[in-house]
Amino acid sequence: MPDITVNGRDGDFSAYLSTPAGGSGPGLLVIQEIFGVNPSMRQMCDAFAAQGFVTICPDIFWRQEPGIQITDKTDEEWRRAFQLFQGFDVDKGIEDLKDSLATLRGLDACSGKAGTVGYCLGGKLAFLMATRSDADCNIGYYGVGLDELIGEIDGISAPLLLHVAEQDEYCPPETQAKLRDSLGSHPQTTLHFYTGMPHAFARAGGIHYDAEAATLANGRTYDFLKQHLG
Repeated sequence: MPDITVNGRDGDFSAYLSTPAGGSGPGLLVIQEIFGVNPSMRQMCDAFAAQGFVTICPDIFWRQEPGIQITDKTDEEWRRAFQLFQGFDVDKGIEDLKDSLATLRGLDACSGKAGTVGYCLGGKLAFLMATRSDADCNIGYYGVGLDELIGEIDGISAPLLLHVAEQDEYCPPETQAKLRDSLGSHPQTTLHFYTGMPHAFARAGGIHYDAEAATLANGRTYDFLKQHLG
């Protein structure tokens, strides 16, 4: 599938596009991990397209270095990924994602409805898209730094699904307790906790991939998207 250009408010950047076999459908904005729009993220987009969604994954690291595509396989790549994570401007990133969402909705193939799904850093950003954007629904997988965002929950006006790994070193038990207390009874929010699972358990081919947990989480994600995007 090709890359397209998003005309952002601060500059142009690329996004990977994957369309369903039928040629059209609801939109899904896939938000990358800290490794860029790499083959893993592209495969995820293709999997969502196979479920009937017009999918794009924008390059949110373009302000630092466009075109990052690294893996979780070497120490050098991990160091570079954390450098990019530490240099990432969250507020600017949300602006880029809003511009990407508008681009997605404007595609001829898109029905007009569109949601977001994010992983790791992208899980955090999906939460913020739930509080700061008009996406029709939002999904976060093992988001990082969510305890810092609890103050924004009043902004959630569309359905939000969070997949939480109970052994996630980036989301410790005290943070998980805060999520249960603050979001567990929120009318727009659904939480799923995965016993014994580490961070990135759904990254196919990743060092922490767990097929059973990933299949369960992805099934819940597909059901959620089909319910809220049609």
